[in-house]
Amino acid sequence: MNRKLVFLDIDGTFVSEMAAPSVRSADAVRRARGNGHRVFLATGRNMPIISREILDVGFDGVVASAGGHVEAEGQVLFTSILPEETIQECLSVFHDHGMYCRIETPEGIYTDPQMEELVRSARPDKTNSELIRMQKEIEEGLRVLPYEKYPGRGAYKVCFTSTSLETIERTKPYLEEQFEFVVYPFADSTVCFNGEIIPRGISKGGGMELVCEYFGAPLADTVAFGDSMNDYDMMKAAGFSVAMGNACEELKRMADVICESVWEDGVYHEFQRLKLI
Repeated sequence: MNRKLVFLDIDGTFVSEMAAPSVRSADAVRRARGNGHRVFLATGRNMPIISREILDVGFDGVVASAGGHVEAEGQVLFTSILPEETIQECLSVFHDHGMYCRIETPEGIYTDPQMEELVRSARPDKTNSELIRMQKEIEEGLRVLPYEKYPGRGAYKVCFTSTSLETIERTKPYLEEQFEFVVYPFADSTVCFNGEIIPRGISKGGGMELVCEYFGAPLADTVAFGDSMNDYDMMKAAGFSVAMGNACEELKRMADVICESVWEDGVYHEFQRLKLI
């Protein structure tokens, strides 16, 4: 078998609900690397909130901030900080429409206090790993700081929450020329709709391509695992794509295969089927 470059989303894929990696999933990564394959994290998280217990499993690199920061073998291949002027423009649009934001920077995460209250009260759809993660971050006090402490030096990206989809749609004409809107899964009873804006031209898929260029490997030799819509372009570009059993329906429809859920160690079982271990 050709040596593969495997890209793993974190939340809802490699770990569940801000938990530590399971013994099986961590073992799968170590054994695959021992067999000569390269394994990377590909996450919407920014670097400060990727926990040591995840990083200590051992990876060949990281695609963080949904492609805004890319590392391989300890070298930074790409990093993109949006200028403060752009961040303020985005915040102004969202705030003017009654939406609440969180700003993800190299230093940490900063949120509107109203957003924290809304996220706390939400009852996420089980496929919305991003909203579940945000709830866990708040509960555990993980580097989430109030907006007034934001240093104002630019950020990787801005996330948003709204009490209605119609409000999100009304903000798009102001920002969609520069940003792609990603709205995460929601149930019929949802009162908290969440998503993020990602600068056009930046994505997990783009980060995967940079890693392949660094190692001189073709995209045909990549395998991508994911569960939510910010994994879509990465999985579409990969040589082989795997949707978790708990993934949103859009991702399941486009994936090459669907493995077990994150709670059933889907990564471990699919690594076995792919003969990575």
